[in-house]
Amino acid sequence: MQQHHKIYIAGHNGMVGSAIHRRLIQLGYTNIITRSSSELDLRNQQQVNSFFELEKPSYVFLAAAKVGGIMANNTYRADFLYQNLMIEANIIHAAANNGVTKLLFLGSSCIYPKFAPQPLQEDYLLTGILEPTNEPYAIAKIAGIKLCEAYRDQYGCNFISVMPTNLYGIGDNYDLQNSHVLPALIRKMHTAKIQGDATVTIWGSGTPKREFLYADDLADACCFLIQQYNEKELINIGTGEDISIADLAHLVKKLVGFTGELVFDTTKPDGTPRKLLSVNKLHQLGWQHTTLLEDGIAKAYQDFLQKQVV
Repeated sequence: MQQHHKIYIAGHNGMVGSAIHRRLIQLGYTNIITRSSSELDLRNQQQVNSFFELEKPSYVFLAAAKVGGIMANNTYRADFLYQNLMIEANIIHAAANNGVTKLLFLGSSCIYPKFAPQPLQEDYLLTGILEPTNEPYAIAKIAGIKLCEAYRDQYGCNFISVMPTNLYGIGDNYDLQNSHVLPALIRKMHTAKIQGDATVTIWGSGTPKREFLYADDLADACCFLIQQYNEKELINIGTGEDISIADLAHLVKKLVGFTGELVFDTTKPDGTPRKLLSVNKLHQLGWQHTTLLEDGIAKAYQDFLQKQVV
C-alpha cells in the first residue's frame, strides 16, 4: 500500500474508523476517501455498488458495523444480525467486483465459543456454542470472516480478517443504553462524582475477566497488517493481558475521582466468564501494543470531558 493509493475507510466516524483515519494521516497517506452514513447507506446494496464503481478504491478498511454492549446486543438482536450482515456482504461483494487490491475486515472477539480454552487462539472459531447475549452479532461477524475466505478461495481476493479484543478510546460511545463496559463505567463514575452519589451499581458479579485495547493501538495494528499479512486465516489483535470487571471498575473509579462505593448487581448477566485473545501470531509478525490500560483510560476520560457528555 503506497501513500498515493486510494484508501476507503468504511465507518470512518466510529471510534475504530476514526482511529484508522488518524493513523493513516500520521503515516503520510494522502488519498483517503470516506462517506458518512447520511451520504452512503452501507446496508443498501445499490448505493454501495454505485459508490465502488465510481470511486474504485484500491484498499478498504471495513470498520463499519452496528455495535453495542451486552444490553444493546441482547435487546436489538435482529438489528445486530441483519444490519451487520448487510454492511459486510455489500462491501465485500462490491470490493471483489471492482478490483480492490486488498480489504481488511474487522471482526470481534465475541466470535469465539463461550467456553473455549483461554487464551483464545484463531483456530478455536466454530468449535463450540456462542455466548447467547451477543450471538446475533457474533454470527454476523463469523459470516464476514467466511465471506472474506470464500472470495479468496473462489476469486483470489486478498481479503484478510482481524479480530480485535474489547476496544476503548477517543470517540467512544457513552450512551448507557448501548455502550460497552469501559465507557459505561467512565460515564457512571463521572455522573456519580458530579452528583455526589454514595454508590455506583455495576452489572454482574465483577468476576468476569476482559482484555482491553486502546483504539489507536488497534489502528496501528491494522495499518501494520494491511502491509504485512496476506493469509486466509483470521488474526487476533489484543494485548495478551486481561483484568476482572471488578478491578477495572476500581481503576476507573480512581482515575475519574469517584469516592463512593461500588455495588455489584448479581441479578444482571455476566456474559462470557473470560475472553483473552492469544496474540502469539501478531507478536511473531513483530507488532505489540504500546498503550498501558491506565494511560489509555486517562486519555479516554479526557476525551469524554472535552465532549461534555453528562
